[in-house]
Amino acid sequence: MLDHAECEKARVCRDPAYDGRFFTGVRTTGVYCRPVCPVRPALPRNVCFFPTAETAPFSPAWRGSRATVERAARLIIEEGALDVDGTDVEALAARVGVGARHLARLFAKYLGATPSQIAKTARVQRAKRLLDGTDLLMTEIALRAGFSSLRRFNAVFAEVYGRPPSEIRRTRRSVRQPS
Repeated sequence: MLDHAECEKARVCRDPAYDGRFFTGVRTTGVYCRPVCPVRPALPRNVCFFPTAETAPFSPAWRGSRATVERAARLIIEEGALDVDGTDVEALAARVGVGARHLARLFAKYLGATPSQIAKTARVQRAKRLLDGTDLLMTEIALRAGFSSLRRFNAVFAEVYGRPPSEIRRTRRSVRQPS
């Protein structure tokens, strides 16, 4: 436990005996310093003290629950964490070190959507890129985008775009090949 008054005195005096024993974060600038930092000391009301460098401003620990959401969203979008059959929000939550209900609350707070909604959007976006940029068969697009079946792909795609993927592909082909 850090004694605020003791840390403040050591920070202002730049006491080398405290170097490495605590770290200072400046709320107004986002600067993070050791007690021996040679720059002009920030106003006391703008500083907070941390026991380790891991809790420095803008580190994952300092950002707290926002970092958990960012990591989970990255796993969903970049790795398809919820795309694999049998992988559910509970498994994703375990990967980021929280419970499924807490992860759902954090997603609602920071993203305004559930992890499943984020995964669905990511799959549709992947599918749209494959649809526009390749000549793959619809079944192959569905599987590569993370859908478990062609039927589910068609249903979700039509829900999002208001028309089936085959119609979008036909439109794309007619635009590329003038008659």
